[in-house]
Amino acid sequence: MIKVLARSIREYKKASILTPLLVTVEVILECLIPFVIANLVNQMQAGCSMDVIIKYGVALIAMSIISLIFGGAAGATCATASAGFARNLRKDMFYKIQDYSFENIDKFSVSSLVTRLTTDITNVHMAFMMIIRVAIRCPLMLIFSFSMGFIMGGRLAMIFLVTIPLLAIGLFLVIRAATPLFRRVFRKYDALNDSVQENVQAMRVVKSYVRENYEKKKFKAAAEDVQKDFTRAERIMAINSPMMQFCVYAGMVFVMSYGSYTVITSRGLDLNVGQMSSMLTYSFQILMSLMMVSMVFVMITMSLESAERIVEVLSEESTLQSPENGLTQVKDGSIDFDNVSFKYSKKSDRKALADINLHIKSGEVIGILGDTGSSKSSLIQLIPRLYDVSEGSVKVGGSDVREYDLESLRNQVAVVLQKNVLFSGTIKDNLRWGNPNATDEEIQEACHLSQADEFIQQFPDKYDTWIEQGGSNVSGGQKQRLCIARALLKKPKILILDDSTSAVDTRTDALIRKGFREFIPETTKIIIAQRIASVQDADRIILMEGGRISAIGSHDELMKSSAVYRDIYTSQNRVGGDKNAQ
Repeated sequence: MIKVLARSIREYKKASILTPLLVTVEVILECLIPFVIANLVNQMQAGCSMDVIIKYGVALIAMSIISLIFGGAAGATCATASAGFARNLRKDMFYKIQDYSFENIDKFSVSSLVTRLTTDITNVHMAFMMIIRVAIRCPLMLIFSFSMGFIMGGRLAMIFLVTIPLLAIGLFLVIRAATPLFRRVFRKYDALNDSVQENVQAMRVVKSYVRENYEKKKFKAAAEDVQKDFTRAERIMAINSPMMQFCVYAGMVFVMSYGSYTVITSRGLDLNVGQMSSMLTYSFQILMSLMMVSMVFVMITMSLESAERIVEVLSEESTLQSPENGLTQVKDGSIDFDNVSFKYSKKSDRKALADINLHIKSGEVIGILGDTGSSKSSLIQLIPRLYDVSEGSVKVGGSDVREYDLESLRNQVAVVLQKNVLFSGTIKDNLRWGNPNATDEEIQEACHLSQADEFIQQFPDKYDTWIEQGGSNVSGGQKQRLCIARALLKKPKILILDDSTSAVDTRTDALIRKGFREFIPETTKIIIAQRIASVQDADRIILMEGGRISAIGSHDELMKSSAVYRDIYTSQNRVGGDKNAQ
């Protein structure tokens, strides 16, 4: 785990190493100051001159200033190193997630990934900051103060040999009890964030069904669940503070009482006033160091689960990898499914697709129909290799999709998915997702083909109109047409519309299909639809049932050969006729 996390330090390695070195000098000086003060006290007790006092005073001031400078420098380098480490870690995680396949994304929920990128990284950031500074400072302070305490106080320092093991045992028991609770609470954080994300995304549905109170109660229950576990964990960790304080003050009382007794009874022979004053300072430094060490352990305990969750993301390898020296040129838009079977999980018994044999020529228009759950979308997701087949092979341009460089393949296969997504930015910004270098003329041409130019021209800012996050300020049909235009800008060899014209009227749908035939005849076009009118003029129509191809042919051929297709056609046309009659 440490090895994986350490890779994100990179350019901040110098600051990460420099911080402990600066802290070391700061600690040495801090531990020498009580020793110099003890000597000063002894000199004053012996009746020294003012010159001696001034000399000691200048030395103490110089040591304090140097210690302060090194401490300030350590704070600056620590902040640079820890904040830089957190930035790199966040960047590495985000880049890693970008390379994930759909299968990897399915493994981690979206809300869990968000929690790991935010809360978990913040916890690890704080832990790293404490490790390179406080976790170095406190043990060093402990060792130097302990050594100086024995030098100055002799037997009086034995109290520390009793205190330290007791504190160590107590700290171990606290951490062992709290760790499982922190592990559980972070999983509940994921569930809480999942609830928030779902609610915000579906806000219109929540309001239309007046379910705000239900959602509030659901969120409250999840928040209280997190609170209960966190409260239990914090209560256990809170035991650490009074335990440490008890040892600190008990040690101080022992040093003051026994030390004073020794000074008086031995008349300064076994322990003088200077030694007594330094022992008080060293005992305070030792016990405060122990308290800080306990705080470091508390922070590390809290961040340990976060670190494991981060490493889990960084160590996850995409289930889809580009082959070494993969093909970069797609010959044409031909597609071949040879004995293809597919299931979303290797552990699953049910196949989403089974025994698919399908051969599509480059430039063909293919329509796909089927009930909900018939695996229409699963079929087309195998073409750009969003998933890999479980059995058989899918070929594009005569070559297996697994032989292609992933980026090269996907640049030639444009998919407009069921859930159309627009991003915050202008219409031009969104369209250039398809081609970052597209000219204004190419953008306008693509919008003409997708029938989007008509409504864009009605906006005051036209193509510079701002789109809100998720495209909330445009209608469903407008969003679909913009997504189609975005896909066209890729100038792909294969264009797939996954029920992407369901929100547009039949006239606009027909105009979009007409534009495809006339302006991109060489592009293979696959149209998944619910209504037959959207695919009626396709070269071939595929009818799917239960993850299998039940029938295939032109509209006229299926009307003769497929009873299911005839029923769908009759049903849809009767419904249309009834509406027109009304």
